[in-house]
Amino acid sequence: MLVHIVMFQFKEENKEANMARVKTMLEALPAKIATLKSMEVGIDVSRSERSFDMVLVSTFDDQAGLDAYAPHPAHQEVVGVIKEVTLLSKVVDYEK
Repeated sequence: MLVHIVMFQFKEENKEANMARVKTMLEALPAKIATLKSMEVGIDVSRSERSFDMVLVSTFDDQAGLDAYAPHPAHQEVVGVIKEVTLLSKVVDYEK
């Protein structure tokens, strides 16, 4: 199993609304992309200096599953929105 984690820092403009929109869009992806086995999206509640605003934890059977997910049109639609409303993202992929 491959675990894919992405953390996002959102722009301040319309931050809460943008986080809610992105969360909804991300949570719809498992029904649209067969290789995406699970997805959890969390919005940070600590609001500390070290915090990112949102985290995405998703799983795939293997690297090929993640490779198929990345260019999928439904995923690319969300990526387009994320690029407009975020300042920074960081990713970690690991095998479990």
